[in-house]
Amino acid sequence: MDFPRRSSGSRSRASTAQDTASTLSSSLELSIQTRIFKIIVIGDSNVGKTCLTFRFTGGNFPDKTEATIGVDFREKAVEIEGETIKVQVWDTAGQERFRKSMVEHYYRNVHAVVFVYDVTKMASFRNLQTWIEECNGHRVSASVPRVLVGNKCDLIDQIQVPSNMALKFADSHNMLLFETSAKDPKESQNVDSIFMSLACRLKTQKSLLYRDVDREEGRVELTQQTEGKSNCPC
Repeated sequence: MDFPRRSSGSRSRASTAQDTASTLSSSLELSIQTRIFKIIVIGDSNVGKTCLTFRFTGGNFPDKTEATIGVDFREKAVEIEGETIKVQVWDTAGQERFRKSMVEHYYRNVHAVVFVYDVTKMASFRNLQTWIEECNGHRVSASVPRVLVGNKCDLIDQIQVPSNMALKFADSHNMLLFETSAKDPKESQNVDSIFMSLACRLKTQKSLLYRDVDREEGRVELTQQTEGKSNCPC
């Protein structure tokens, strides 16, 4: 008796379908495990916002920078307690004419805020209140972590904003204060600390992790997991 034979073409199609399903499932699992933290950097023009983002994400100081037009962002993958997290640092124009059309998008779904001033320009420090009011005006929750950064500390002879004045302002707004220089390579670790402290804090704040992936009949099911006490070294 002759038995029906399955064609090699059918086997090939079945194998391709299984491979595709496996690839999609792996990609989905990877995207579930990799979290993204959006950190925005705010302050007057020429306080060094772009240079700080370059120093953190690329480890270098740009030879030449131009005024940011609209919004730009850079990202860096960091590892915290065995978990890989993408830190997106959003840079915006300090000049009103460049930022007006993009500001709503800039503040959307933000996880943390970095306020920057130039320690050699008192005006940039005084304008921080305006930036804080803009941030609050776009309904950024009070639970969103915020830090204050005094940049250009390498220009010691030109400093106009005393550390105690900046610290008092930071304390009054429940912010940590960092004084650093994006230009000075010796300060690179301090620049990293700004963003890593926020990333660690955000990781601790997030109570839900989607790590457990259950596959059932081709379906991916997310299991809610409560995060325990953090041992983050940041």
